[in-house]
Amino acid sequence: MTSSSTLPDTLELGYSFCPNDTFIFHALHAGLVRGPLPVREVLEDVQTLNEWAVQGRLPMTKISYRAYFEVMEQYVALRAGGALGRGVGPLIVTRGSVDDLNGKVVASPGALTTAELLLRMVFPQVEVVRMRYDEVMPAVQRGEYQGQGVDAGLIIHESRFTFQNYGLTKRLDLGQWWEQDTGLPLPLGAILVRRDLPLDTQRGLNAAVRASLDYAYAHPDAARTYIRQHALEMSDAVMQAHIDLYVNEFSLDVGDEGERAVQELYRRAASLGAVRPGEQPLFVDV
Repeated sequence: MTSSSTLPDTLELGYSFCPNDTFIFHALHAGLVRGPLPVREVLEDVQTLNEWAVQGRLPMTKISYRAYFEVMEQYVALRAGGALGRGVGPLIVTRGSVDDLNGKVVASPGALTTAELLLRMVFPQVEVVRMRYDEVMPAVQRGEYQGQGVDAGLIIHESRFTFQNYGLTKRLDLGQWWEQDTGLPLPLGAILVRRDLPLDTQRGLNAAVRASLDYAYAHPDAARTYIRQHALEMSDAVMQAHIDLYVNEFSLDVGDEGERAVQELYRRAASLGAVRPGEQPLFVDV
């Protein structure tokens, strides 16, 4: 895609079922705010969206920052709509006391998640068994997954509010570790658009995502049914806590501090050999 004449009539937009995403994108999806072209929702779990981005499947998509570093040649991040912050990090949970996870088996929500990247920064010798994020806590509770022993779990999204219901104990808050080590907010997820979309379209989509979030803040009840429809078995209190935690000022614009945080995560991932260093700009030039 190199000119507006080659743009599709409708742009597919991938995001997760999580309340923070449905809160942010409801107004754009419902046509309550305008973008450079209409969007069609494609809802999937984040790990599936990560894998689809590697395949270049969607022109606009939510993605883990760890996965973004794999697809920077094809995609660029919007400044709006992402998930960064303090107190938002993934947790390592166990059934009991586990002193050192090196050499232990940890249930992970996916190889391309920011959570697993952080896990490997702290415990480089850890072993992982991967599964969908909502299967992690039951696996730790049972102590096994598909016949393999599980010593701990790496939990994300709303699981940080419910792990005690499974009799689990917080071993380490990886977001807190990151904040103490870097002094920066933790980058979790970004909204990407294809780099071959015209720059004015990229800018228009960034403005549309921000407008959609502005609408959500101004009309907090407008998206409630839509959010509830996709929130699985989540209670209203957990649903609201999820939104309050993961939607913040960095969701409106990543800002200078957010950019520094993403650059630092990228630098550390490259130093671990997890990703290749690159020269592409991280964010849309607005």
